[in-house]
Amino acid sequence: MDLSKLYVVLCRPEESRNVGAACRAMANNGVSRLRIVGKREDFDEERVRILAIHAADIWERAEFFDTIQEATADCIISAGTTRRRGKKRKGKLFLPEEFCSFVKESDGKIAVVFGNERTGLTDEEVESCSVAVTIPSDPNFMSLNLSHAVQIICYHFFRAQDPNLKGYTKIDLDRLGKTVNCIADNLQRVGFFKIAGRPDMENFWRGILARASLSESEAKYIEKTFTKIAGLASRNAGAKN
Repeated sequence: MDLSKLYVVLCRPEESRNVGAACRAMANNGVSRLRIVGKREDFDEERVRILAIHAADIWERAEFFDTIQEATADCIISAGTTRRRGKKRKGKLFLPEEFCSFVKESDGKIAVVFGNERTGLTDEEVESCSVAVTIPSDPNFMSLNLSHAVQIICYHFFRAQDPNLKGYTKIDLDRLGKTVNCIADNLQRVGFFKIAGRPDMENFWRGILARASLSESEAKYIEKTFTKIAGLASRNAGAKN
């Protein structure tokens, strides 16, 4: 999904610092469209900027409206965030990842509406949205900080934008075999094996490294280490001769 089509709508926020923190949370995830149900003059710009830090430009470009309906009029769908369930709360509540999946093929603007820090969205405000989204949390303390809620929703959209983005990825056994061969080859270069012993050494390293769950970069680092050791050993042996 094009993140430029995602609009964060803050409905009746009270604390200027929370608006600034929400801007920063948006910027962390590549989201830049902010709309506020309220008036710009009601906020202390200095306090907004203190927590927005380098995301103050989002505040500067923010649009202001009198109602949720006006703030979302040009959007194809609006999702009100709520922790409470009930017949006036849309019945079915999407989880953040479910809502991202639901709208990922959409071409128009998508609005996610966040309520007042103390009270959240009223029943009427949720009713004015197309659907509702909830962020699961401990039932003993369900209320989320406004900027944290914005961060969670925006993060799900950020991740959905690039599903191929990966963190730690374990190499498979075929790739692991190349690392084991590299280790054994270099050990053989320095005369570690005389007549026998290589198969046992390969099995030893294969078991150790399989349990270590190596990443590609780790496998390459190990290969470079053993290759360098063998190269240094050869040069040192040549120098002595």
